[in-house]
Amino acid sequence: MIHANIVPIFKKEFRQIRRDKRALGILVFLPAFMLVMVGYALNFDVKHLAVAVTDLDRSALSRELVERMTQSEYLELHHEVEAAEDIDPLLESGSATIGLVIPAGFSNDLLSGKEAHLQVLIDGSNSNTGSVAQGYISLAVRDFSNRVAMRWLETRGVSVPIAILLEPKLWYNPELKSAKFLVPGLFGLILMIVTVISTSLSIVREKEMGTMEQLKTSPLGSNEIILGKTIPYLLISLVAATIIMIVGWWLFDVTIKGSIPLLYLAVVLFLLGGLGQGILISNVAHTQQVAFIMSVFSSLLPSFLLSGFVFPINSMPGFLQVISNVIPAKFFLVIVRSIIMKGVGVAPIWEQFAYLAMFAFATIGISAVRLQRELSR
Repeated sequence: MIHANIVPIFKKEFRQIRRDKRALGILVFLPAFMLVMVGYALNFDVKHLAVAVTDLDRSALSRELVERMTQSEYLELHHEVEAAEDIDPLLESGSATIGLVIPAGFSNDLLSGKEAHLQVLIDGSNSNTGSVAQGYISLAVRDFSNRVAMRWLETRGVSVPIAILLEPKLWYNPELKSAKFLVPGLFGLILMIVTVISTSLSIVREKEMGTMEQLKTSPLGSNEIILGKTIPYLLISLVAATIIMIVGWWLFDVTIKGSIPLLYLAVVLFLLGGLGQGILISNVAHTQQVAFIMSVFSSLLPSFLLSGFVFPINSMPGFLQVISNVIPAKFFLVIVRSIIMKGVGVAPIWEQFAYLAMFAFATIGISAVRLQRELSR
């Protein structure tokens, strides 16, 4: 029976993992450690931008502008300098991200109905921070300008009705926290790296230790060897996935809004695909060093760059969008984010489930064929 044949190799693989403390640590504790480190380090929330101000007007309105602009956690007044030229060294040294120059006569122009000019200098060395800072400044100045205009009209007895009342509602992530977007993405990235690397070394280890010859002379078939070597890593990876979910909830307040069994089904399919990919690499490589390099380049880089984890796929060139369709992490992230953040059922994401199933079937099937050829030599 196939089940009876799997049990010895299953026990052997578990015994090997238990003896190798480093491998066990990589499988169980490294995912949670990576989640904590990357979850805290990788943050798209741009806050506490340092502002340097030169107020040449020295009026009540200019002081009100600065106060309103820097009263939130996004813009903070760090420097008040006498001349506009003093802002340049602050931007060059990184002590300030934004420089604001309020010219003399600013309040007079504003109150007399003329155009009042402001000069804003922004450190654009980091394009993302620079563009966000520009948005913050534009919004703050626009809000202040509207307040002054309304106040000016009211003093003259003119009532201006509000034509449009905007009431935006943010679904799924009302606080716009980066962690709630990144942690589900890290979930797939970490699992892919760990499963592919760990399994890619399994059969190569047999080759280097000389035990591959014993497998060739045993009555085991390629399917039985793959199952015996895959199931232990699958079970341990499921434990690691559970730890990631708990850590994500505990440290980053990422709660699962959808079906937990449906999420675990996606995790199992994703892990099977990653394990099949690792077994396939171990069939091709002849040393653990080569297997490690192949697994990193085939799992880490594509999963990070082409899965939509950080960079939107729609903004990529056409040929990269096509290549991204062979990256299982791309489809897994859609499922995970949909279940965790939106609480959807299987209907909106069945295509992603189908792809993960096909990828797992293909990688494990090709691995079985190649291993059968290896055993028959």
